[in-house]
Amino acid sequence: MRKRVLFSLLFVCFGYALAVAQQDPQITQYMYNNLFFNPAYAGVENKTKFQTLYRTQWTGYQGIDAGGAPNTALVSLNTPILRIRSGFGLYVVNDRLGPQTNTQAAASYSYQFPIDKGKISLGIRAGMYVQTLDFDKYRAIEPNDPVLANRTGKESQVRPDLALGVYYTSEKFYGGLSVNHLTEAEFNFGTDSLKNPLNRHIYINAGYYYDLTYQIVLSPSVLFKSDFNTTSFEVSTVATYNQKFSAGLAFRQGDAVSILTGVSLLKDNSLRIGYSFDYIIKAQTVKQKTSNEFMLTYTLPYKPPVIKTIKRTPRFRND
Repeated sequence: MRKRVLFSLLFVCFGYALAVAQQDPQITQYMYNNLFFNPAYAGVENKTKFQTLYRTQWTGYQGIDAGGAPNTALVSLNTPILRIRSGFGLYVVNDRLGPQTNTQAAASYSYQFPIDKGKISLGIRAGMYVQTLDFDKYRAIEPNDPVLANRTGKESQVRPDLALGVYYTSEKFYGGLSVNHLTEAEFNFGTDSLKNPLNRHIYINAGYYYDLTYQIVLSPSVLFKSDFNTTSFEVSTVATYNQKFSAGLAFRQGDAVSILTGVSLLKDNSLRIGYSFDYIIKAQTVKQKTSNEFMLTYTLPYKPPVIKTIKRTPRFRND
């Protein structure tokens, strides 16, 4: 019954999201970065993971003067707190968009409890969102533009940020719902002409693990995104061989088709390298045709707790 209620909730929220320009950075390897989208994912895998990701959007694009292509860097930590069925996550994101840079730093906490054959996790995330404008990179259309007059160098504004999420996982299926930027931070840099509110974002994701053969596992997944102004989705299918090599295809609505590859290294597969290549299929005349994304993940080896055995001797045993 509780499982049906959860799926009904996800379906209703999904329908609402479809009825309503993303401001968060896009990540092609989203299926490996659930913590960024949903705070309830913290600790869900019962593994401690360190992860870095670097993305160059429209690789090779050149704007005015030294303005280059957008790029995103992400660093995260995700770990369980097993004794209290909880998880902790931490990430820092730097998203550069020409003269504007958005930096997020946030900590997530989740609490998990069993439900049917899986578990459900409730999560909260709190942190800060920093927006920086480099006025030296702006070029005014009007020579005497009052907004840019006498403004040089970089200016930053810091705002609090908050997110909530729910996440369900079982042996074969996972799904999550989250709402980010609940505080709807607003940046104005001292003038209404530069007012730039941060809209709330809703994310709904789901995936399934299908054993094609004893050694090959197919992992189809989907991610729906909305900022209550526009809505888009991404779909992908990744095949993993022998828990070591992976390859797949992805599609981002109205933007690109992608190839994803990955390989796990070391004897215990604890080190993983991932790469994705995007080919832009829309508005090629104003963009470069490709984007590249690199990911590195390290998972700490799991060491089961040592249970001390009690040794008894006949001399001192009275029972």
